[in-house]
Amino acid sequence: MKPHRLPIAAALATTATLLLTACGNGDTETSGPTQAAETPRESAPRAVESSEPAEDKPDGVDVSLPEDINLVFDWTKPKDRNEAAAMGGAANFLRAIFRGVDKGTTEDATVTAYATGGGLKYATTQINAYIDGGWTVTGTRRHYGATTRSTSNGRSVEVAFCSDSTKFYGKETKTGKVLKTEPSIKDFSHFDIIMVKYPTGTDLWQASKVYVETESARCR
Repeated sequence: MKPHRLPIAAALATTATLLLTACGNGDTETSGPTQAAETPRESAPRAVESSEPAEDKPDGVDVSLPEDINLVFDWTKPKDRNEAAAMGGAANFLRAIFRGVDKGTTEDATVTAYATGGGLKYATTQINAYIDGGWTVTGTRRHYGATTRSTSNGRSVEVAFCSDSTKFYGKETKTGKVLKTEPSIKDFSHFDIIMVKYPTGTDLWQASKVYVETESARCR
């Protein structure tokens, strides 16, 4: 079979008005990493999440995923309460995207709970790209090397991290067929997500802007 790789959705243009540190692709907001699709190997080691596992319903919103979609967040939460909550919100933002991919809808409550503004555009563009292509995902995607930085007013936090999709595969929705490619630099991306606090006095943080450096050498 000829190897396949999932296409990148159309880029979303935005101005980096809130980015706190330099990002490799400047002010360009991209669609996110392509997925390296390779037939799962049962003998392959499974990554372990070093931080505490997420509750299924933080803030009353269900962020659970099916067993074959494993998002690993191999990072330690910072001591600062807001930054720790923002980091947890960033993780749930990614869970929301792939929950939408799995369910084939942008209307899942997790998407609007953990995304707003540019973050919501990013999430819906990603989900729709999978729906339009007739794909879902399977396997393990690891996120690591996370850092956080707050604005002076404490209302916004930048969460930056790498992702490794070498064991995260595209799968045809209708046939269940797992797509296949050789691992490459295309499997590595660097994210900068600007998280903002939901204005209710709770610890709910939403992704408001997403900046992605695809084919990221610094993450490989």
